Amino acid sequence: MIHIILGTKAQLIKMAPVMVALNAQGIPYRFISTGQHRDTMNEILQNFDLRGPDYTLYNGKDITSIISMAIWAGRILLTTLYKKREIFGEQLKGIVLVHGDTFSTLLGALMGKLARLPVGHIESGLRSFNWFHPFPEELTRILVFRLSNHYFCPDQNAVENLSGYRGTKTNTGANTLLDALRLAEKNIDNSEVDIPQQAYAVVSLHRFENIRNEEALKRVVELVEQVAQQNIKLLFILHKPTEKKLRKFGLFERLTENPNIELRQRYDYFKFIKLIKHSEFVVSDGGSNQEECAYLGKPTLLLRKATERQEGLGANCIISEYNPDTVSAFCDDYKDLAEAPLSSQLYPSELIVSELQRALAEI
Repeated sequence: MIHIILGTKAQLIKMAPVMVALNAQGIPYRFISTGQHRDTMNEILQNFDLRGPDYTLYNGKDITSIISMAIWAGRILLTTLYKKREIFGEQLKGIVLVHGDTFSTLLGALMGKLARLPVGHIESGLRSFNWFHPFPEELTRILVFRLSNHYFCPDQNAVENLSGYRGTKTNTGANTLLDALRLAEKNIDNSEVDIPQQAYAVVSLHRFENIRNEEALKRVVELVEQVAQQNIKLLFILHKPTEKKLRKFGLFERLTENPNIELRQRYDYFKFIKLIKHSEFVVSDGGSNQEECAYLGKPTLLLRKATERQEGLGANCIISEYNPDTVSAFCDDYKDLAEAPLSSQLYPSELIVSELQRALAEI
Protein backbone atom coordinates (compact mmCIF):
# COMPACT_ATOMS: atom_id res chain seq x y z
CA MET A 1 0.00 0.00 0.00
CA ILE A 2 1.18 3.50 -0.85
CA HIS A 3 0.17 6.17 1.67
CA ILE A 4 0.16 9.58 -0.07
CA ILE A 5 0.21 12.53 2.35
CA LEU A 6 -0.54 15.94 0.81
CA GLY A 7 -1.65 19.30 2.11
CA THR A 8 -1.44 21.92 -0.62
CA LYS A 9 -2.85 22.51 -4.07
CA ALA A 10 0.63 22.66 -5.62
CA GLN A 11 1.56 19.31 -4.11
CA LEU A 12 -1.60 17.70 -5.44
CA ILE A 13 -0.93 19.00 -8.97
CA LYS A 14 2.51 17.38 -8.97
CA MET A 15 1.38 14.18 -7.27
CA ALA A 16 -1.75 13.79 -9.41
CA PRO A 17 0.04 12.12 -12.36
CA VAL A 18 1.62 9.65 -9.92
CA MET A 19 -1.84 8.84 -8.57
CA VAL A 20 -3.12 8.47 -12.14
CA ALA A 21 -0.24 6.07 -12.89
CA LEU A 22 -0.93 4.08 -9.70
CA ASN A 23 -4.56 3.70 -10.79
CA ALA A 24 -3.47 2.60 -14.26
CA GLN A 25 -1.19 -0.07 -12.78
CA GLY A 26 -3.84 -1.24 -10.29
CA ILE A 27 -1.64 -0.39 -7.30
CA PRO A 28 -3.73 0.57 -4.24
CA TYR A 29 -3.02 3.82 -2.45
CA ARG A 30 -4.48 5.80 0.42
CA PHE A 31 -4.76 9.54 -0.01
CA ILE A 32 -4.27 11.23 3.36
CA SER A 33 -5.03 14.95 3.36
CA THR A 34 -3.55 17.25 5.99
CA GLY A 35 -6.42 19.63 5.23
CA GLN A 36 -4.44 22.81 4.51
CA HIS A 37 -6.00 23.76 1.16
CA ARG A 38 -9.14 21.66 1.34
CA ASP A 39 -11.34 24.26 -0.36
CA THR A 40 -9.20 24.37 -3.51
CA MET A 41 -8.19 20.70 -3.72
CA ASN A 42 -11.53 19.47 -5.07
CA GLU A 43 -11.05 21.34 -8.36
CA ILE A 44 -7.69 19.63 -8.93
CA LEU A 45 -9.12 16.21 -8.11
CA GLN A 46 -11.85 16.83 -10.67
CA ASN A 47 -9.27 18.00 -13.25
CA PHE A 48 -7.35 14.73 -13.00
CA ASP A 49 -10.39 12.52 -12.39
CA LEU A 50 -9.15 11.37 -8.98
CA ARG A 51 -11.09 10.39 -5.88
CA GLY A 52 -11.07 12.49 -2.74
CA PRO A 53 -9.06 11.81 0.42
CA ASP A 54 -9.40 8.47 2.17
CA TYR A 55 -8.53 10.18 5.44
CA THR A 56 -8.56 13.88 6.36
CA LEU A 57 -6.50 15.02 9.33
CA TYR A 58 -7.99 18.51 9.63
CA ASN A 59 -11.40 19.93 8.74
CA GLY A 60 -11.08 23.56 9.79
CA LYS A 61 -10.41 26.72 7.80
CA ASP A 62 -7.39 27.10 5.51
CA ILE A 63 -4.13 27.51 7.43
CA THR A 64 -2.79 31.01 6.73
CA SER A 65 -0.70 32.00 9.78
CA ILE A 66 2.40 30.61 11.47
CA ILE A 67 0.67 30.30 14.85
CA SER A 68 -2.30 28.39 13.47
CA MET A 69 0.09 26.17 11.51
CA ALA A 70 2.04 25.28 14.66
CA ILE A 71 -1.18 24.34 16.49
CA TRP A 72 -2.43 22.40 13.47
CA ALA A 73 0.84 20.46 13.14
CA GLY A 74 0.96 19.56 16.83
CA ARG A 75 -2.57 18.20 16.75
CA ILE A 76 -1.88 16.12 13.64
CA LEU A 77 1.24 14.54 15.15
CA LEU A 78 -0.68 13.67 18.33
CA THR A 79 -3.48 12.19 16.22
CA THR A 80 -0.91 10.11 14.33
CA LEU A 81 0.61 8.84 17.57
CA TYR A 82 -2.72 7.59 18.93
CA LYS A 83 -4.57 6.73 15.68
CA LYS A 84 -1.83 5.48 13.36
CA ARG A 85 -3.69 2.25 12.59
CA GLU A 86 -6.80 4.22 11.71
CA ILE A 87 -4.77 6.49 9.43
CA PHE A 88 -2.45 3.93 7.80
CA GLY A 89 -4.43 0.72 8.19
CA GLU A 90 -4.42 -2.05 10.79
CA GLN A 91 -1.37 -3.82 9.38
CA LEU A 92 0.76 -0.66 9.27
CA LYS A 93 2.48 -1.67 6.04
CA GLY A 94 3.56 0.14 2.91
CA ILE A 95 5.43 3.29 1.97
CA VAL A 96 4.55 6.86 2.93
CA LEU A 97 4.91 9.18 -0.07
CA VAL A 98 5.42 12.93 0.39
CA HIS A 99 6.19 15.71 -2.04
CA GLY A 100 8.20 18.88 -2.22
CA ASP A 101 9.32 21.31 0.45
CA THR A 102 6.27 22.60 2.28
CA PHE A 103 5.47 22.21 5.96
CA SER A 104 3.04 19.42 5.11
CA THR A 105 5.95 17.57 3.44
CA LEU A 106 7.84 17.58 6.73
CA LEU A 107 4.68 16.71 8.62
CA GLY A 108 4.00 13.74 6.34
CA ALA A 109 7.56 12.45 6.75
CA LEU A 110 7.29 12.75 10.54
CA MET A 111 3.97 10.88 10.42
CA GLY A 112 5.66 8.10 8.48
CA LYS A 113 8.39 7.81 11.08
CA LEU A 114 5.87 7.77 13.93
CA ALA A 115 4.12 4.87 12.18
CA ARG A 116 7.53 3.20 11.54
CA LEU A 117 6.96 3.17 7.80
CA PRO A 118 9.57 3.94 5.10
CA VAL A 119 9.23 7.39 3.54
CA GLY A 120 9.51 8.23 -0.16
CA HIS A 121 10.23 11.85 -1.12
CA ILE A 122 9.25 13.11 -4.58
CA GLU A 123 11.07 16.19 -5.94
CA SER A 124 13.94 15.30 -3.64
CA GLY A 125 17.49 16.62 -3.66
CA LEU A 126 16.77 20.21 -4.60
CA ARG A 127 19.06 22.66 -2.79
CA SER A 128 19.82 26.36 -2.98
CA PHE A 129 22.57 25.98 -0.33
CA ASN A 130 21.30 29.14 1.32
CA TRP A 131 19.23 28.54 4.45
CA PHE A 132 17.34 31.81 4.04
CA HIS A 133 16.63 31.75 0.26
CA PRO A 134 14.12 30.28 0.01
CA PHE A 135 12.99 30.30 3.63
CA PRO A 136 11.71 28.09 5.21
CA GLU A 137 11.74 25.67 2.25
CA GLU A 138 15.50 25.08 2.31
CA LEU A 139 15.40 24.04 5.97
CA THR A 140 12.35 21.88 5.33
CA ARG A 141 14.15 19.98 2.57
CA ILE A 142 17.15 19.20 4.75
CA LEU A 143 14.91 17.82 7.50
CA VAL A 144 12.86 15.73 5.05
CA PHE A 145 16.05 14.30 3.51
CA ARG A 146 17.02 12.98 6.94
CA LEU A 147 13.62 11.34 7.38
CA SER A 148 13.41 9.71 3.93
CA ASN A 149 14.33 6.25 2.68
CA HIS A 150 13.54 6.62 -1.03
CA TYR A 151 14.52 9.74 -2.96
CA PHE A 152 12.91 10.57 -6.33
CA CYS A 153 15.07 13.29 -7.89
CA PRO A 154 14.17 15.38 -10.97
CA ASP A 155 17.75 15.49 -12.30
CA GLN A 156 21.32 14.32 -11.70
CA ASN A 157 22.24 17.49 -9.78
CA ALA A 158 19.55 16.64 -7.25
CA VAL A 159 20.88 13.07 -6.97
CA GLU A 160 24.39 14.38 -6.27
CA ASN A 161 23.05 16.74 -3.60
CA LEU A 162 21.93 13.65 -1.68
CA SER A 163 25.31 11.92 -1.67
CA GLY A 164 25.52 12.28 2.11
CA TYR A 165 22.19 10.58 2.76
CA ARG A 166 21.47 6.87 2.91
CA GLY A 167 18.62 5.45 0.89
CA THR A 168 17.58 4.64 -2.66
CA LYS A 169 18.04 7.50 -5.13
CA THR A 170 16.18 7.56 -8.45
CA ASN A 171 16.80 10.12 -11.18
CA THR A 172 13.37 10.57 -12.79
CA GLY A 173 14.84 12.81 -15.53
CA ALA A 174 12.23 15.54 -15.02
CA ASN A 175 9.67 16.71 -12.53
CA THR A 176 6.27 15.00 -12.35
CA LEU A 177 4.91 18.42 -13.33
CA LEU A 178 5.84 17.48 -16.90
CA ASP A 179 3.24 14.69 -16.75
CA ALA A 180 0.71 17.04 -15.17
CA LEU A 181 1.21 19.47 -18.05
CA ARG A 182 0.65 16.69 -20.58
CA LEU A 183 -2.66 15.84 -18.93
CA ALA A 184 -3.64 19.51 -18.79
CA GLU A 185 -2.86 20.09 -22.47
CA LYS A 186 -5.04 17.14 -23.47
CA ASN A 187 -7.99 18.85 -21.79
CA ILE A 188 -7.16 22.50 -22.37
CA ASP A 189 -9.75 23.03 -25.11
CA ASN A 190 -12.51 22.07 -22.66
CA SER A 191 -11.38 24.63 -20.07
CA GLU A 192 -13.32 27.90 -20.32
CA VAL A 193 -11.35 30.92 -19.17
CA ASP A 194 -11.56 34.62 -20.01
CA ILE A 195 -8.60 35.26 -22.32
CA PRO A 196 -8.00 39.00 -22.92
CA GLN A 197 -8.10 40.18 -26.52
CA GLN A 198 -4.99 42.28 -25.99
CA ALA A 199 -1.47 41.09 -25.16
CA TYR A 200 -1.15 40.18 -21.48
CA ALA A 201 1.14 38.60 -18.90
CA VAL A 202 0.34 36.51 -15.82
CA VAL A 203 1.54 37.45 -12.32
CA SER A 204 1.54 34.86 -9.52
CA LEU A 205 3.16 35.66 -6.15
CA HIS A 206 2.80 33.81 -2.87
CA ARG A 207 6.13 32.87 -1.32
CA PHE A 208 6.74 33.60 2.34
CA GLU A 209 9.86 35.68 1.70
CA ASN A 210 7.84 38.01 -0.56
CA ILE A 211 4.78 38.50 1.66
CA ARG A 212 6.23 38.08 5.16
CA ASN A 213 6.10 41.81 5.99
CA GLU A 214 5.15 45.16 4.51
CA GLU A 215 8.66 45.95 3.25
CA ALA A 216 9.03 42.66 1.37
CA LEU A 217 5.56 42.84 -0.17
CA LYS A 218 5.92 46.49 -1.14
CA ARG A 219 9.18 45.63 -2.92
CA VAL A 220 7.57 43.04 -5.19
CA VAL A 221 4.48 45.22 -5.75
CA GLU A 222 6.73 48.03 -6.97
CA LEU A 223 8.44 45.63 -9.37
CA VAL A 224 5.07 44.46 -10.69
CA GLU A 225 4.09 48.10 -11.17
CA GLN A 226 7.33 48.62 -13.08
CA VAL A 227 6.39 45.76 -15.43
CA ALA A 228 2.89 47.25 -15.81
CA GLN A 229 4.43 50.41 -17.26
CA GLN A 230 5.36 48.45 -20.40
CA ASN A 231 1.90 48.95 -21.94
CA ILE A 232 0.92 45.32 -21.38
CA LYS A 233 -1.99 44.09 -19.33
CA LEU A 234 -1.06 42.14 -16.18
CA LEU A 235 -3.42 39.48 -14.82
CA PHE A 236 -2.51 39.32 -11.12
CA ILE A 237 -3.67 35.95 -9.75
CA LEU A 238 -4.62 36.25 -6.08
CA HIS A 239 -3.38 33.56 -3.71
CA LYS A 240 -5.24 33.74 -0.39
CA PRO A 241 -2.20 34.57 1.79
CA THR A 242 -1.06 37.20 -0.73
CA GLU A 243 -4.47 38.84 -0.90
CA LYS A 244 -4.67 38.89 2.89
CA LYS A 245 -1.31 40.67 3.17
CA LEU A 246 -2.09 43.07 0.32
CA ARG A 247 -5.21 44.18 2.15
CA LYS A 248 -3.45 44.34 5.52
CA PHE A 249 -0.70 46.64 4.23
CA GLY A 250 -2.98 48.84 2.09
CA LEU A 251 -1.56 47.63 -1.21
CA PHE A 252 -4.67 45.92 -2.57
CA GLU A 253 -6.38 49.19 -3.49
CA ARG A 254 -3.15 50.47 -5.02
CA LEU A 255 -3.13 47.51 -7.44
CA THR A 256 -6.83 47.83 -8.29
CA GLU A 257 -6.32 51.48 -9.22
CA ASN A 258 -3.60 50.63 -11.74
CA PRO A 259 -5.26 50.55 -15.20
CA ASN A 260 -2.75 47.99 -16.50
CA ILE A 261 -3.33 45.51 -13.67
CA GLU A 262 -6.36 43.23 -13.35
CA LEU A 263 -6.78 41.21 -10.16
CA ARG A 264 -8.23 37.73 -10.64
CA GLN A 265 -9.07 34.91 -8.26
CA ARG A 266 -7.21 31.61 -8.58
CA TYR A 267 -8.17 29.12 -11.28
CA ASP A 268 -8.18 25.36 -11.37
CA TYR A 269 -5.02 23.90 -12.87
CA PHE A 270 -6.23 23.31 -16.41
CA LYS A 271 -7.61 26.85 -16.71
CA PHE A 272 -4.44 28.34 -15.27
CA ILE A 273 -2.27 26.50 -17.80
CA LYS A 274 -4.50 27.73 -20.61
CA LEU A 275 -4.06 31.30 -19.34
CA ILE A 276 -0.27 30.87 -19.27
CA LYS A 277 -0.12 29.33 -22.74
CA HIS A 278 -1.85 32.36 -24.28
CA SER A 279 0.21 34.90 -22.33
CA GLU A 280 3.25 36.88 -23.48
CA PHE A 281 5.23 36.04 -20.35
CA VAL A 282 4.90 35.13 -16.67
CA VAL A 283 6.01 36.99 -13.53
CA SER A 284 6.21 34.62 -10.58
CA ASP A 285 8.03 33.61 -7.42
CA GLY A 286 6.91 29.97 -7.60
CA GLY A 287 9.17 27.04 -8.33
CA SER A 288 6.31 25.17 -9.98
CA ASN A 289 5.65 28.11 -12.31
CA GLN A 290 9.35 28.19 -13.15
CA GLU A 291 9.18 24.53 -14.15
CA GLU A 292 5.90 24.84 -16.07
CA CYS A 293 7.17 27.78 -18.06
CA ALA A 294 10.45 26.01 -18.81
CA TYR A 295 8.54 23.02 -20.22
CA LEU A 296 6.26 25.39 -22.17
CA GLY A 297 9.11 27.65 -23.33
CA LYS A 298 7.35 30.70 -21.86
CA PRO A 299 9.48 33.77 -20.92
CA THR A 300 9.55 34.02 -17.12
CA LEU A 301 10.65 36.71 -14.68
CA LEU A 302 11.31 35.15 -11.29
CA LEU A 303 10.86 37.58 -8.40
CA ARG A 304 13.33 35.86 -6.11
CA LYS A 305 16.89 36.24 -4.88
CA ALA A 306 17.80 32.68 -5.85
CA THR A 307 16.21 29.44 -7.01
CA GLU A 308 17.05 25.82 -6.23
CA ARG A 309 15.66 24.64 -9.58
CA GLN A 310 17.61 24.41 -12.82
CA GLU A 311 14.66 24.44 -15.25
CA GLY A 312 14.72 27.40 -17.60
CA LEU A 313 17.88 29.04 -16.23
CA GLY A 314 20.03 30.40 -19.03
CA ALA A 315 17.09 30.04 -21.41
CA ASN A 316 13.55 31.33 -20.86
CA CYS A 317 13.87 32.24 -17.15
CA ILE A 318 15.49 35.32 -15.61
CA ILE A 319 16.01 35.68 -11.84
CA SER A 320 15.32 39.29 -10.90
CA GLU A 321 17.22 39.37 -7.60
CA TYR A 322 14.77 42.25 -6.96
CA ASN A 323 16.88 44.48 -9.19
CA PRO A 324 14.82 47.07 -11.13
CA ASP A 325 17.45 47.14 -13.91
CA THR A 326 17.08 43.38 -14.39
CA VAL A 327 13.31 43.79 -14.54
CA SER A 328 13.65 46.54 -17.18
CA ALA A 329 16.00 44.39 -19.25
CA PHE A 330 13.53 41.49 -19.11
CA CYS A 331 10.66 43.72 -20.24
CA ASP A 332 12.72 44.99 -23.17
CA ASP A 333 13.94 41.57 -24.32
CA TYR A 334 11.39 38.99 -23.13
CA LYS A 335 10.40 38.01 -26.69
CA ASP A 336 13.97 36.83 -27.29
CA LEU A 337 13.62 34.42 -24.36
CA ALA A 338 10.75 32.42 -25.84
CA GLU A 339 11.68 28.77 -26.44
CA ALA A 340 10.02 25.89 -28.21
CA PRO A 341 7.96 23.72 -25.82
CA LEU A 342 9.85 20.74 -24.46
CA SER A 343 9.42 17.62 -26.54
CA SER A 344 10.34 14.74 -24.29
CA GLN A 345 9.74 11.02 -24.03
CA LEU A 346 10.38 11.14 -20.28
CA TYR A 347 7.51 10.02 -18.06
CA PRO A 348 8.74 10.59 -14.51
CA SER A 349 5.49 9.51 -12.84
CA GLU A 350 5.58 6.09 -14.48
CA LEU A 351 9.21 5.65 -13.44
CA ILE A 352 8.33 6.53 -9.84
CA VAL A 353 5.50 4.00 -9.82
CA SER A 354 7.84 1.30 -11.18
CA GLU A 355 10.34 2.00 -8.39
CA LEU A 356 7.57 1.97 -5.80
CA GLN A 357 6.44 -1.44 -7.07
CA ARG A 358 9.95 -2.77 -6.63
CA ALA A 359 10.26 -1.26 -3.14
CA LEU A 360 6.91 -2.70 -2.05
CA ALA A 361 7.96 -6.16 -3.19
CA GLU A 362 11.01 -5.94 -0.90
CA ILE A 363 9.04 -4.99 2.23
